[in-house]
Amino acid sequence: MKLITLTSDLGTKDSYLASVKGAIYSELENVNIIDINNNIPPFDILSAAYVLRNCYKDFPIGTIHIISIDDELTISNEHLAVYSDGHYFLAADNGFFSLLFNEKNPELIFRIDMPLKSNSMTFAFKNVFVPAACHIARGGTLEIIGKKVDDFKVNKMELKPVTQNNVIRGAIIYVDNYGNATTNIKKEEFLKLKKDKRFMILFGREDNIINTISKQYNDVEMGEKLAIFGENNYLQISINKGMANRLLGLNMHEKVRIEFV
Repeated sequence: MKLITLTSDLGTKDSYLASVKGAIYSELENVNIIDINNNIPPFDILSAAYVLRNCYKDFPIGTIHIISIDDELTISNEHLAVYSDGHYFLAADNGFFSLLFNEKNPELIFRIDMPLKSNSMTFAFKNVFVPAACHIARGGTLEIIGKKVDDFKVNKMELKPVTQNNVIRGAIIYVDNYGNATTNIKKEEFLKLKKDKRFMILFGREDNIINTISKQYNDVEMGEKLAIFGENNYLQISINKGMANRLLGLNMHEKVRIEFV
C-alpha cells in the first residue's frame, strides 16, 4: 500500500483538508494518507521544513510527501516534484526545498506541467499536487508529469548559528506543541567549543541563564527551566511540564547565546 503524507498550513477548521483527502481517495483506493502537520503557521516554510526534515526518513522508501505552504503558482513560485533519499516530495519552489535539504542537492527535480482537470491555481494542493502524487503512487515516472530541472538554485538558507571566540550566537527556529523552543545550535557545535569549559546559556532579556545540559526533562523540578539536546541533536530550551515559549518569551527567531568560560 502506498503512503502519501500531508504537511500544510490549511488547518482543520475548514473543508480544504477534507477536500484534498477526498480527491486522493477518488483516484486511489489502496492508499494510506498520513497527516504530518496541517497546522503549520500560515506561509511558514521554515517550520514546515523543520517538521518534515525531522521525520520523513522514518517513513518507508517510496513514500510520497505533499507540502502545501505558499504554493500559489507564479513565475518565481513554480511547482516541483523532487526525488531524494528514496522519497518523493511535491511542493512549491519558494525556498522550501533549500530549507528541507539544507545545502544537499536532491537526486531528481522536475517542474510539474502535467495536464490538470481544473484551471484553478489557488488550490494547488488539490489541483496540482494530488494528481501528481497519485500518478507517482500508481507507478508513474516523474518524466511524464514534468520537465527535468538541472540548474536548481538554493534561494533560501536556514539561519546558521555564529561562532566567535568562545561564544555561539543562535536563534529559535521552532516551537513545538509543548512550548519547547528549539534553537539552530547543534550538539556537535556545542561540544566542539565546550571541551572542559563551563558555560552559560543566555536568552530572553539575558536575565535567563542555564548552565547545565539535562539528559531528560525530569532532571529538574516541575516548572523549572532546562536545556536539553533533542532527538535531532538541536539545543532545546524547555520547562518541565510547562510552556517555555510563553513563560520565558521564547518565540520564533528570538536570540540565544552560549558563552564558554
